Amino acid sequence: MSTECHIVLPVNTDRPVEPDLMARMEPVRLLAAYEAISPMPVRPEFIEGRAHVPQSPPDHRHSEAVMSLSLQFRSAAVPHAGTGNGYRFTDGTGTTTALLIPDLHVNHRKMTSADESHFATHPGWYPSDLLGLVGEVTSTNHETDTGPKFRTYAAAGIPVYVLINRRSKTAHCYTNPILPGDDPTEAYYANDTEVALGAPLALPAPYPTLDTAPFVTD
Repeated sequence: MSTECHIVLPVNTDRPVEPDLMARMEPVRLLAAYEAISPMPVRPEFIEGRAHVPQSPPDHRHSEAVMSLSLQFRSAAVPHAGTGNGYRFTDGTGTTTALLIPDLHVNHRKMTSADESHFATHPGWYPSDLLGLVGEVTSTNHETDTGPKFRTYAAAGIPVYVLINRRSKTAHCYTNPILPGDDPTEAYYANDTEVALGAPLALPAPYPTLDTAPFVTD
């Protein structure tokens, strides 16, 4: 993803504070407001209490890497694979905890009328329980992909997280998500299959073994 700024929403304190109007918004409405006022087309995300607003478009290398990742899944005839969809993550009460747009998504089932209804009720966002696999290609925001997104995907129980880390020049297949308690920031993936970029990365069935050579850069 591209360079970002982070807007921290206020938390309760002992002294009453009148929060900013945008900070009081439900996350779906908050991100819609940022999109409306941005001087350029953006798709902000919300994660761990922060709105992540891109400050510049992704560079061409990032876009090419995402395209290569997507094409490998398409070439292997993996159903319901794509890019660009937004997903809404919730806690046990149905409260929005994250709004994320994976670089790559694979839904584990065909969308239903209930999914489309969710998309209409929360404009731009499908329910996260559709997801069977997510993929991210790091850019300047590698800390987001390896930290908050890693934890959020694990907390949601998404079975497979594929990460192309261009900073460390490694590719990862994370599996076996674990949420040890009630705090989603403590979630993690128990298994990490790691290879250097250029080596094949085995994914669990029914997914293909990835050719990571296209992600090697000078």
